[in-house]
Amino acid sequence: MRFPSSFLFRPSFWAAFALSLAALDAEPAIWRNPTGTNVNSQGATTVFITFGGLKDQEPIEAIWCTRLVPAAPAVGQKCDPATILGQLPLRYDQSQLQGGVFYDVMSIPPSVSRKAFQLAETGENGTFFYVRRFRSLKGGPEEFVAVTCRLAGGTARVPLSLLDVQMRFLSEQPVGTVQPGSQLPLVEAKITYNGTGQLRGRWEIVRPGEDPPTSQDLLTEATLPPSLRGTQRRYTLVDRFSVFLAPGAGPLRLKGPDPSRFPTEGVGLYQILLRVEATSEREADSNAVEAGGLGGIIPAGGVAGFPMPVLKYFVGSAPSEGAREALGLLLPAAGAEVKAGEPIVFVWSPVPGASFYRLEVRDESGAEILTATLGEGVQSYRAPSWLPEKAKDGSVSWRVRILNSDGEPTGATDSRTLKIVTPQEQPSPSPSPSPAPAG
Repeated sequence: MRFPSSFLFRPSFWAAFALSLAALDAEPAIWRNPTGTNVNSQGATTVFITFGGLKDQEPIEAIWCTRLVPAAPAVGQKCDPATILGQLPLRYDQSQLQGGVFYDVMSIPPSVSRKAFQLAETGENGTFFYVRRFRSLKGGPEEFVAVTCRLAGGTARVPLSLLDVQMRFLSEQPVGTVQPGSQLPLVEAKITYNGTGQLRGRWEIVRPGEDPPTSQDLLTEATLPPSLRGTQRRYTLVDRFSVFLAPGAGPLRLKGPDPSRFPTEGVGLYQILLRVEATSEREADSNAVEAGGLGGIIPAGGVAGFPMPVLKYFVGSAPSEGAREALGLLLPAAGAEVKAGEPIVFVWSPVPGASFYRLEVRDESGAEILTATLGEGVQSYRAPSWLPEKAKDGSVSWRVRILNSDGEPTGATDSRTLKIVTPQEQPSPSPSPSPAPAG
């Protein structure tokens, strides 16, 4: 192939040519640990991976494939497009970049493992690859870094990780509103997991008026980078647990604390939290030193690609027998006053058979300033911080509509007023008169 002589004198040509030659022989400067891991051949697997040595680079997509090819003019080896098994779903991407270290949570969907297993049955190699692409922020070449995934027949040599968690009350009747002073049913968490080892954690309770947990607060400790562990919001401790998870034993049914330890005295919305702590497990841990980071071994037993669920209950007056099926507003009370800056949480009683609830908030002139559509089973909504700014004169009215599966209204509550009070600034004291000079 011949290039026009004028083309050879272009600086851009020689820059690209030099970059390509460098990439052909270059090894990725980004390190990773582990470099390879065992995965469940018949289900999901979650692994904590540390990528170190990043220099003005950011991670892009993550792909699984069965064969690698040179990535030139980029650095490293990338996936052969003809062998791609899948891409990391965004809903499972809990990775975080801190400085020159990238803490990744690789959540392999069952569909990817099964495709690799089916290929292995036809004579293909029993391994596949997880490839992260990193882009330079300064115009340098991209880098592709691969982690080897080895199919394992069972779950004993697979990293200890949580694949699914469901929480419920062990009661024949749904638990929504309970009377003050009554006792809750027993709580249970059904936990599907991989691997084997010790599962440690605690049960906590969020009381009415406390700031609710963020999605990061609800992650297991092993899912977070080391610098963020210990920074999650803590709530009232109810009990602790430590359970050994046997390999291949099926879902764990973790019984909650003695129900008498859950508070039911004060009126309001309570939230039961399952907090899972990081444990050191050989197959799950990541060595940050080998990945070019700091801190040595990072315990990663109990990693999960999703936040833990929350179990809620409301303490208040139970509706009368004749009005048990009616929708009613619970909090804030009619005519209540809330200081601007304090959280505003709207709470209503559930209605059997309702597909959706729609909260409507209007200002004093009747103009709609906030609407929110919530799914079946949702009984509360925390107002955004900008609501007081939208409220004219600080007065709002709110109500809740019932919607059917087609989104059509089938019922509504009466409107209830709420006053948002803005503290008045204290006037500056008048300066004292200067004493008259002595005559």
